[in-house]
Amino acid sequence: MATHRDAKNPTFSYVEPLPWPKDVPKVDEVGTTSAPLKSIAFFFGQFCKLYNDDFMLCKNENRDPEHCLLEGRRVTRCAQDLIQKIGEKCGKEWDAHWECLEMNNQEYMPCRKFERPLNKCVLEQLNLAKRIPGSPEGKPQIHEKENPVVSRLQK
Repeated sequence: MATHRDAKNPTFSYVEPLPWPKDVPKVDEVGTTSAPLKSIAFFFGQFCKLYNDDFMLCKNENRDPEHCLLEGRRVTRCAQDLIQKIGEKCGKEWDAHWECLEMNNQEYMPCRKFERPLNKCVLEQLNLAKRIPGSPEGKPQIHEKENPVVSRLQK
């Protein structure tokens, strides 16, 4: 027989009581949710490539999370820098795209009409072009197709 237990739903967020070690550099969290991050994911991969590669090489050396804290902090700072730059230069286009992603279960296809102005703005302002890794060379990428067939799939 099951016993009843009152649910405990704290209204405050958890705060770690122990401070970070002195040798770990202080960095704030990125501060965005999944939709804005997904909206700029391809630009992030290009903008922060060196820091991401360094972090992944560090993770391959040693699986201990503490071993790569410094490299992880560098990736976080790079992400913050990109978020700030895109917010300043292409804020309106970025907001429209990530809000569309939020309303469409984070699917790219229904948000292509908002994605094109964002891609154009980021290319013009930050010189970052969206390139999908592993896409065929010499063929237009899926987000560059002029007349895509958009239909919802029911699974």
